[in-house]
Amino acid sequence: MATTRYTQWDGTQRIRLDADKVFEKLAEYLSYTDDIRQAMDWMMRQGMDFDGMRVMGLDEFIEQLRQEMRQRYRDFNLKGALSEMERKLEDLLNRERQTLDSLRDKKPGVEDKQRQLQRIPRRLSEAIRKLESYQFEDQQAKADFDELLSEYENIRDLENFRDRNQHLFHGPKSLGYQEALDLMREMERMRQLEQDLMSGNFETISLEDLQQILGQQALQDFQNLKQVMVLLSESGYVMPKGDHFQLSPKGVRRIGQLALRDIYQSLFKDRAGGHATDYRGTTEIRPDETKRYTYGDPLNINLVGTLKHALTRKAGVPLELGPDDFEIYENDFGTSSSTVLCLDMSWSMSWEGRFAAAKKVAMAMETLIRSKFPRDYFSIVGFFTRAVELKLKDLPEASWNMGDPFTNLQDGLRLAADLLSRHPSRNQHVIVITDGQPTAYFLNKRLYCEWPLSFGGISMRAAQETLKEVERVTRRGITINTFMLDDSPSLRAFVEKMTQINRGRALYTRPDHLGEYMLVDYLARKRKRV
Repeated sequence: MATTRYTQWDGTQRIRLDADKVFEKLAEYLSYTDDIRQAMDWMMRQGMDFDGMRVMGLDEFIEQLRQEMRQRYRDFNLKGALSEMERKLEDLLNRERQTLDSLRDKKPGVEDKQRQLQRIPRRLSEAIRKLESYQFEDQQAKADFDELLSEYENIRDLENFRDRNQHLFHGPKSLGYQEALDLMREMERMRQLEQDLMSGNFETISLEDLQQILGQQALQDFQNLKQVMVLLSESGYVMPKGDHFQLSPKGVRRIGQLALRDIYQSLFKDRAGGHATDYRGTTEIRPDETKRYTYGDPLNINLVGTLKHALTRKAGVPLELGPDDFEIYENDFGTSSSTVLCLDMSWSMSWEGRFAAAKKVAMAMETLIRSKFPRDYFSIVGFFTRAVELKLKDLPEASWNMGDPFTNLQDGLRLAADLLSRHPSRNQHVIVITDGQPTAYFLNKRLYCEWPLSFGGISMRAAQETLKEVERVTRRGITINTFMLDDSPSLRAFVEKMTQINRGRALYTRPDHLGEYMLVDYLARKRKRV
């Protein structure tokens, strides 16, 4: 019998983290940037939650540290930090002056020494440095000075610290020399710890200082954060590349699986199988559902059910089977297809999380097709001022293009059609995700870019050349389905002309619903229950 013992949380227990959950958090941050280093930095700085347990980020440690520093500013002042040492210096100088007065008529050079003592600087550290070469006549004063000289570096450092920070310390408690010295060293450790935390270099961060300043709980929280880094490096999802990390093939595949899972959480509420298609192709047996056989059905017999029907109709042996006794498994009919996703990577896609949503959908569709429909062809084309094919390994770190901010849908359609020509199929589709009408095009192999006539307007020549490409794609039997992430009148008017030419579909959707609509649309072309 298993026994479970519960104890009160005291901060010393380690949170048990899972590499998959840690990488899932990294994938969330990566959806907002094209740089895995930046995504990892964001995650480590902002922290993360796992099943109700909080892993503190570096920014939270920095804020705790700064609160401790501000508390010391409110508690203490440095007005009397060097008063004790200044009194010691004044006492030994008075003793030396008295000795010099007693030797004035008895020993030569006494007047010169008296003049030296009159020119002593007021700043304590400078006075000590000035007296270092002075030959004391009073032996007790000499012993007191030697003791003061041994504190020279501390005194100098404390003077500089007071001069730089005196205006910050405005608390009611005045600190003596030793207390101020301890505070100075503690503040120096705090500031060094702050710099190390800000740099994000875990190797340079002093665990001893972290524990002494912020306490045992902060040390444990920091160990949990370090555990996140260890799990990431040992999970196989990322791999080192020079002085930083990059996604491994395993990590790329996992991001696609996470994207598909997130989208399916919405799809499960409205089953994609409810969307019918008129095309039949390969079949898949559904062992969970059966029906009576009718003429023309594939003969995937449910033997147990068939025998039950025969025995119910007439018990005994030998069994007599009739046509009405046969029970078969339900079938899913699917179509093989070739699909190219054209992803707008122009500058405007950076607004409202549009590109992050589109990239997530692209990863999800690639994972869906690779896992569920491996015979289908799927490729991704990114279009900005030009169009390029995006490989799966590059997709997680792809981003909108600020350097080439125009929208060349014409070149995107051309490249998509070229890719589809290499993978012929009865069902060829181009899916376009965009938030703006075309502003770039090729003519006679020369690139032209033109801004819209007005804000929210249209680039006439770019639109005309793009529609010509739509006509060429249509003649090749390729269907274009467009998902608009902006509902401006100019974009709607342009897409309507596209659909008139191609007979495809167009849908306006917000970024947070893009995945649901696209996967439903794709699956609608793939399956029908008969």
